[in-house]
Amino acid sequence: MKVLNAEMTSLLDKLYNLRGKDSIVLLSMEKEREEAVETKNRTSVLKSELQSKINSLASEESVLADEGAKLQMALSTINKEQFANVISHLNIDFDPEDLRKKVDERLPETLDKVAREKKGAGEELVKVEDEMNEAITKIEELGIRRDEAISNQERLNKYIELALNSNINITRDELTSLLAKFDFSEEEQREAAKLLMFPEDGLFEYDSNYSQKSETTRQVNDFANELREQTRSSRKMNETKEEESKPLIQESNEEPLKVDEEVSMISVPTIPVENEPKTSKDELLDFLRSNSFDELDFTTSDMQKMLDNFDRDVFTSNIRRLADYGISKDIFNDNIELMYDKELGQKIDRLINIGKTPQDMYLNPSVLIKYNLVELNDAIKVLTDSGLDPKNVPLMAY
Repeated sequence: MKVLNAEMTSLLDKLYNLRGKDSIVLLSMEKEREEAVETKNRTSVLKSELQSKINSLASEESVLADEGAKLQMALSTINKEQFANVISHLNIDFDPEDLRKKVDERLPETLDKVAREKKGAGEELVKVEDEMNEAITKIEELGIRRDEAISNQERLNKYIELALNSNINITRDELTSLLAKFDFSEEEQREAAKLLMFPEDGLFEYDSNYSQKSETTRQVNDFANELREQTRSSRKMNETKEEESKPLIQESNEEPLKVDEEVSMISVPTIPVENEPKTSKDELLDFLRSNSFDELDFTTSDMQKMLDNFDRDVFTSNIRRLADYGISKDIFNDNIELMYDKELGQKIDRLINIGKTPQDMYLNPSVLIKYNLVELNDAIKVLTDSGLDPKNVPLMAY
């Protein structure tokens, strides 16, 4: 049995990094995808601006040419001598011939300037469209590459588990071929393959140490989560005590107001502002509990967002719509914007219509958040206009 040395540890560190969601391969692809999405969004805006500019210049060019021709025609028909007397008495400096010459001289230059500007905008539009199409193509390719990378990751995990169980029956060529897809050098491929085929030479020891480190990390995370829960519970108890110490209703000897249209327009008693959030919060909590939500699953920020946007009908409709499609309501825990999105149902229907599944949306909720209905339709149209089938393009690439 070989002793686990620094070189072997470094190689196994690289190998084990490829096993999880923090894989350098997956993170690199995600960074590329984010950059491509940013490029697509930026060029999409530029494309729209350039198209608008070109249309404006084309209209301006047409109007200038039409009005210029009419002005030339009008000036050419005027005989100054026919109006000599009135021009003299009115002391007007009017020379149609001079004006006609100026129009003849300046009109072509002006039209040429507008035409050059329109041509420049057209050339820029072609470049922008090329850049946008390249970004869209790259997003699609990255989706395919990511699927392949995940498949390779699953194979790697399977081989490592077989090796750890002393049950690996994979050939050296199969192992090195897979490792080559992760950009291992030939030497790294050979050494890593040896460690998998003969796990007693270092893999067992490394995995044991790795598992201990992972357990320590898990315990630290569990402790942090427990501490957060304790802090949240303590805060909730303090808030409850404070609320209980305040009278819910202020006693008054005044007669009840009779509120009709005239009175409501003239004088309405002011309700203390500090009572409004409390009432709204109680209503929100009652709503969440009646729909089997645990308010502790939501952050303070999420609760405030729901308070600011609380609409019982919208909240209820969105919860039922997700239930109708079999999408777990857990999706709201990290995507609270969906709770008060008035277009959520329409966006889900739109994605279902192009062939996406409820599972697709559950795993990629960001597409429902970052687009309104119009923008979602535009994104789908961009894919269609580019010759792509929106059904086959992963949602993460939208």
